[in-house]
Amino acid sequence: MTRLILTTSDSGAGALTQTGIADIVIPFGFRFTSGPLPSDAQLAKSFATRSPERNPAVPYWLDFLDRRRRGEVGRKGLGLIELCARCERVELWIDPEPNAQLMLVQLLDYLQPHGKTALNLTLVQSNVAIGNRLPAAVSKWSRAAAEVTKNHFESAGTAWRAYREPTPQGWFNLLDEDLGVLPQLGQTVLELLDELPMDATGLGATEMRILELVSAGDARPFDVFPGYRKRNKRRVFDYWELGSLLDGLARCPSPAVSGLDEGPFTPAMHDDHDRFARYKESKLELTPLGEAILARTEDFSRHNPIHRWWGCTELTNDRLWRWNPESRVLIAP
Repeated sequence: MTRLILTTSDSGAGALTQTGIADIVIPFGFRFTSGPLPSDAQLAKSFATRSPERNPAVPYWLDFLDRRRRGEVGRKGLGLIELCARCERVELWIDPEPNAQLMLVQLLDYLQPHGKTALNLTLVQSNVAIGNRLPAAVSKWSRAAAEVTKNHFESAGTAWRAYREPTPQGWFNLLDEDLGVLPQLGQTVLELLDELPMDATGLGATEMRILELVSAGDARPFDVFPGYRKRNKRRVFDYWELGSLLDGLARCPSPAVSGLDEGPFTPAMHDDHDRFARYKESKLELTPLGEAILARTEDFSRHNPIHRWWGCTELTNDRLWRWNPESRVLIAP
């Protein structure tokens, strides 16, 4: 019996491969928590049989498979549905982080027309990052696999459509939905809403946490990055997105953070040994504006241009949806 596992991180795929419990393990590497979302048509092409005409800006789904392990699957450039149909068992092993949850709902939404009848789908929803656990421990989680049912597809479709709306209102409305069939999704709803600009400061939760850690003193850039066993426990953004957020706080007309000696946070900077060394040793401090923002007496957006994406919502200074995390109120522009 051919057993296929689809998972949501390279490290998780590595741990699962080492267990030997599946014939094929494929990670997904899509990022849905920053930048404009790919269209449904672009994603459908990404999951289809490999084509020379595909858009290079949208990764092909097998691009995330380690080159050493691509084998026949990678060489043939199979589409996702085609590969799943060739396997007797298809398992989704999903990390709890928000981007992984977005990949889950997008994936279920895409598989729904086929999954009800043609695919033998099960779901293993982890409450910790799969890649942070030893293979021996991960192999025992197979017993927690649950059959994917109509309720899974419906909840996933509702969430994915809400995230693709041009405002956060539909996502906010998920707070009133019963999402228990996807046990990590409810927390993801709140964590993503927390990344909308706060009503008092114009910054999201991760940016505010960066300011708090800088305020504590003796902070260098990687001291404020989230990560395993790090003081910043925010989980929405990855390494490159965090670097961009810190750039946004320090490299703007009215900075909230000073002392960042290098940038922008790009692969080119990482490839330059001296520049990267200067970046890592930067001693960060709050500016007077940063101190006022942290005290909730100033608003970052009154001093700096805002232009970023939250799902399919384009946030700008004159179209700034805000969020009050204490009262859980969504505030329209």
